[in-house]
Amino acid sequence: MHNAMAAISYEGDLRTAAQHIASGTVIHTDAPIDNKGKGQSFSPTDLLCVSWASCQLTIMGIKAEEAGLEVPSIKVKVYKTMANKPRRIGAIAMEIDMRGKYYSPEEKQLLESAAHGCPVCRSLSPDIQLKTHWIWAS
Repeated sequence: MHNAMAAISYEGDLRTAAQHIASGTVIHTDAPIDNKGKGQSFSPTDLLCVSWASCQLTIMGIKAEEAGLEVPSIKVKVYKTMANKPRRIGAIAMEIDMRGKYYSPEEKQLLESAAHGCPVCRSLSPDIQLKTHWIWAS
C-alpha cells in the first residue's frame, strides 16, 4: 500500500475531521440538514463537487502557465442536485466566470479543453450529469 495522504476520524454527531498528513490542514464535514445533519460544514457530497471545480481550475492554471497565459482570479459557483433511490449526486452544474481578462478564441479553447480533461471529471460516474457554463469577457 502507498503512504496515506489523509487521516480521517469520526467525531460523532455525523461529523468527521480529515487531516492532510503532509501539511496538517484539517477539513471538517457535516451531514446536510436534509440528511439528519446540522449542515455546519461541507458535506462529503459537497466536497466531491468542490473537488471537481477545484481540479478544473488547477488544470487550467497548469495549462495556462505552460502556454504563457496570464490567468487572473477566476470565480466559480458550484450547484449540486441530489437524486434518490439510492441517495447520490444526480447532477453538478458549474458557472466559471472568466471576465477578469480577455482571451482569444484559441486561448478559450485551450482553457476549456484543459478543464474538461481534469482527473476528477474523468473519475466521476457517467450517471452524474455535469454541466459547465462559461462566462467570458467580451
